[in-house]
Amino acid sequence: MIRIVAAFILAAGIALPAIAADSERTTPEQAQALVKKAIAHYKAAGPQKALADFADKGNAEWVKGDRYVNVYDMDGKCLAHINDKTIGKNMIDLRDVDGKYLIKERLDRAKAEGKGWQDYKFFNPATKKVEPKHMYFEKHENVVFAAGAYLPEK
Repeated sequence: MIRIVAAFILAAGIALPAIAADSERTTPEQAQALVKKAIAHYKAAGPQKALADFADKGNAEWVKGDRYVNVYDMDGKCLAHINDKTIGKNMIDLRDVDGKYLIKERLDRAKAEGKGWQDYKFFNPATKKVEPKHMYFEKHENVVFAAGAYLPEK
């Protein structure tokens, strides 16, 4: 009996972190709210301060776990991202693991629709894995703000 209880406790201990990690994932609703909050911050604080805030990995208001904002100009130049190696670079030709041009698609749709959702696969900084991502984007002035929800593979 003790072995059964010990096995159950061990199994629960292994399963709980996985459950906790999934429960801490950003939801699509949270991603959409983050984009709207980012646009408001951009308007209030000004572009220079807001873009720096969005890229600051130590600023939990904008970067936490798998939650972060990225911003691109309409030509594909990255203005804010948690991967500072991309900031200032034109990322229009960035493809996901399936070959999808994710930035080009987002910008084309932002030009045509103003806002929306897009799906692709991308590296999740919280799990360190490539996972499906459901990304909300919205155009404001001449830039596109985006945040997404990583979806666990089933």
